[in-house]
Amino acid sequence: MAVFGALWKLLPQGRSLVRLAACLLLGLWLWVVPPSPTALALGGPQPPLDQPAPEFSLPTNIGDGTVSLADYRGQWVVVYFYPKDFTSGCTLEAQRFQRDLPQYQARNTQILGISVDDVDSHREFCDSEGLKFPLLADTTGAVSKAYGSWLGTMSLRHTYLIDPDGILRERFLGVNPAVHSREVLARLDELQKAAG
Repeated sequence: MAVFGALWKLLPQGRSLVRLAACLLLGLWLWVVPPSPTALALGGPQPPLDQPAPEFSLPTNIGDGTVSLADYRGQWVVVYFYPKDFTSGCTLEAQRFQRDLPQYQARNTQILGISVDDVDSHREFCDSEGLKFPLLADTTGAVSKAYGSWLGTMSLRHTYLIDPDGILRERFLGVNPAVHSREVLARLDELQKAAG
């Protein structure tokens, strides 16, 4: 009976050792195994860089009611996914993109926001925040899934830069809404300069 008591006392330490061993093995695996050409993020497989961006057509709160990625051939496009209208981080991110909108326009760049909210929610959100760029309603999550930006019931905070030929040139995963627009502008400048 005393042996079982001694083993019982060691059990929590044993669990800690098992956790430590698991973490070490995972770390070793991540260090040794090279990343795949298609990055994997929390939302699923990412579309590959320097390849055509996944096409989409979604309902929107402005214009004729539908926006397609193909509508913006000849322009750079910032496609940003976000979880929900009217939440603090999503509001801040949208405000920052709106604040910098003239700089994007000067760079021949269109901003498109995508979430699972419906068109009516997007209309209210744009009116509330004075947003002058389209928000697209991915109510089924199909486009979010195609971009590896889907987490069960909502879009994740991911952003993609697409060049005028429809080629995916950059992705930002797990962004900080307060500084993200400036990061995107800086990278856009680098990509446009490289494209010459």
